Amino acid sequence: MSVHVCVNLWGMSLSIADLDPNTPVIVGVGQASERLTDPGYEALGEADLAARAVTAALADADGADLPSAVDTIAAIRSFEISTPLSAAPLGRPDNMPRAIGKRVGIDPRRAIQPGTGGQTPQTVLSELADDIAAGRSAAAIITGAEAISTVRHLRSKPDGERPSFAEEVGGQLDDRGYDLKGIVTVAEMRHGLTTVIPQYALLENARRHNTGLSRADYAKAMGELFAPFTKVAAANPHSAAPTERTAEELVTVTPENRLIADPFTRYIVARDQVNQAAAVLVMSVRAAQAAGIDPSKWVFLHGHAKTVERTALARPDLGSAPAAPAAVRHALEVAGIGLDDVAFMDIYSCFPIAVFNILDALGIAPDDPRGLTLTGGLPFFGGPGNNYSLHAIAEVVDRARRSPGEFGLVIANGGVLSKHAAGVYSTTPAPWRPDTSEPVQAALDAVPTVPTIGDADGPAILESYTVVPSKSGKRTGVVVGRLVDDSAPNGLGARFLANLDSDDDEFFDLLLNSDDPVGTKIFVRSFDKGNRVKLSEEAMRAKYPAVAPAFKDSYEHVEIRRDGHLLEVIINRPDARNALNPAANAELDSIFDAYFADDDLWVAILTGAGDKAFSAGNDLAATTSPAALSVPKNGFAGLTAREHLPKPVIAAVNGFALGGGCEIAMACHIIVADENASFGLPEVKVGLAAAAGGLVRLPRMIPPALARDLILTGRRISASEAAAAGLVSRVAPAGKVMDLAREVAEEILSASPTAVRASIATMEQSDGITDTIEAVRASTNVLDSLIVSGDTLEGIMAFVMKRKPEWKGR
Repeated sequence: MSVHVCVNLWGMSLSIADLDPNTPVIVGVGQASERLTDPGYEALGEADLAARAVTAALADADGADLPSAVDTIAAIRSFEISTPLSAAPLGRPDNMPRAIGKRVGIDPRRAIQPGTGGQTPQTVLSELADDIAAGRSAAAIITGAEAISTVRHLRSKPDGERPSFAEEVGGQLDDRGYDLKGIVTVAEMRHGLTTVIPQYALLENARRHNTGLSRADYAKAMGELFAPFTKVAAANPHSAAPTERTAEELVTVTPENRLIADPFTRYIVARDQVNQAAAVLVMSVRAAQAAGIDPSKWVFLHGHAKTVERTALARPDLGSAPAAPAAVRHALEVAGIGLDDVAFMDIYSCFPIAVFNILDALGIAPDDPRGLTLTGGLPFFGGPGNNYSLHAIAEVVDRARRSPGEFGLVIANGGVLSKHAAGVYSTTPAPWRPDTSEPVQAALDAVPTVPTIGDADGPAILESYTVVPSKSGKRTGVVVGRLVDDSAPNGLGARFLANLDSDDDEFFDLLLNSDDPVGTKIFVRSFDKGNRVKLSEEAMRAKYPAVAPAFKDSYEHVEIRRDGHLLEVIINRPDARNALNPAANAELDSIFDAYFADDDLWVAILTGAGDKAFSAGNDLAATTSPAALSVPKNGFAGLTAREHLPKPVIAAVNGFALGGGCEIAMACHIIVADENASFGLPEVKVGLAAAAGGLVRLPRMIPPALARDLILTGRRISASEAAAAGLVSRVAPAGKVMDLAREVAEEILSASPTAVRASIATMEQSDGITDTIEAVRASTNVLDSLIVSGDTLEGIMAFVMKRKPEWKGR
């Protein structure tokens, strides 16, 4: 056995004999792939394809009895299980790491399925290497595969010809979930940003503005960046698209290379229709020596780092993500080298900006002679889901072996420039250095964010944009804007997302044909369907003229009854336990708009049809529809987020008041309940949270200890318990809750409506004042308006004359 000796840049002369026997070392790498057009195409499923890569990695290590030495298998999460909306149309093993292990004769002590993100191959390798260094493991396999191309191909076959990739394996599995926090927000989903392509397009156009390049010049720059990648991909036997292309070919729009989201053509975005797998075998020095693996195949992880970027809209600059270069700098620092010492590298290249972001910050030229990819990049080699960087690691290990002593760099990215990792590799022996990224992350987190707003209204400045065409010819326009705020140092306020109306040809023309629309003055208005933008306030008024609140003759999901000054509102969806879908929410919102605007209505009662439910909250059956996130600006039932409820609303709870139903009741001024009614916030039981006011209102309305109990367990309480806790003011006998609600309404109607409304307004005002005496002093202002009202004079005169007052409501 030969002994490698080196002098590293930390000033230490090391040989393998000097290393701690637990030092982790990469000893084997393997890749596998197949294309539908390949001779002998086998249509392998994910587990079989990954097993091929593992077999190749074991053969590459060429050691004795390696399957029995492996105690850990980590299988990178594939696209079929990367989000809650993912699907496996042909089925999949219930325990992918063990299914792969079974195929290659490995029965690991530990099986791991990491979270979602293209950075996971590097972070999991670092984690398992750390386990080895700490003596918790001796040998681990990291593998991953995507068979998207095969699955799509087989799905097109008749039912009887489709195979099943389902497999019951069982056994221990450390499944770490999706880990999607910070990658997508509700605001993005509401505005059509449900895939990463338009999300990255917004960032790319923001960077284009920063560069000052014209549309044509920026397209040329993207083409020139990626043309060398195609040359590398053309020579890689595992490439999904082994075709060398010119810069012009990459960015010229043609029927084959269509525009998929301005400024991206199909050729320059990650290609996910692939069948590719990779595997890496990492062992301790002790285990590698015991297996007799040739040290010339050993590659050491000299430096590694991981960082996380804040959500896209909160970033100070939409056109850059400083967390990525920060990870690279720290990995190089840990390795004790500089960027100039790197001989070869692979930069994650799902979209041009992912590469530009690194080049801009680190001062690397697009035509750097070292090259920017070892595989050919995600648009050309292929983008096998979260597993791409495992292929990059396999390539960097192979290159390091062919260039002993030189350093290679892998830069990985997950989400929307959201999660980052970097690794420095070399055959030069090096001690294990644990992850020390925390101070780097702390410095990134300390940078102030840009405030964001969900519902935006008013003058604004366009900050970025994209236009997404469809095969039907319909266009989706998405913009990022900043509200104008004269009080801010730069005149800019909160950042928001908005859509164009599909028929706004003038705005689309600006986005698609202007060299740089960024900085254009625009106008935004919020709706239940999301924010909409126009080029002027006049254009907004013309498209959406103001409509005076008014009642309709009839509603689909709600009934209303007027009786003098009283309005009764009945949620009429008894078959759905009066749960609210978007249409019902919109109707209730308009009804309460009309109620608060109608001077002749003084009190409203809200209840549910039937005797089973007041409301079971959000209609979960509707959450699979595109309109699921369409909630009125005023919240559930037009009440839970309404800034002011100037006139009394009584909730007559006639059955279940659960989730959003309970939140609606709490938004009312008074709750009366049937003795058989029950209340609860069960959102946690379906993976949600009571975000329509429950998390805020319940702890303010009942003892905090009980509120936390109800919120965190999701349990229900009865009407009598709710009354004892102070949530309900009165309880009615079974079936009599509307009679009781009408009695309460009559009591309110017998009082001065002016005084009632003034009392409501004052309670709202004082609710925001924490100091009791200060709140009391502020509340005396209520008398200023009452002493000049006609109702006050009428009330005093009626009292003196011992008669019933005749209220006018003014």
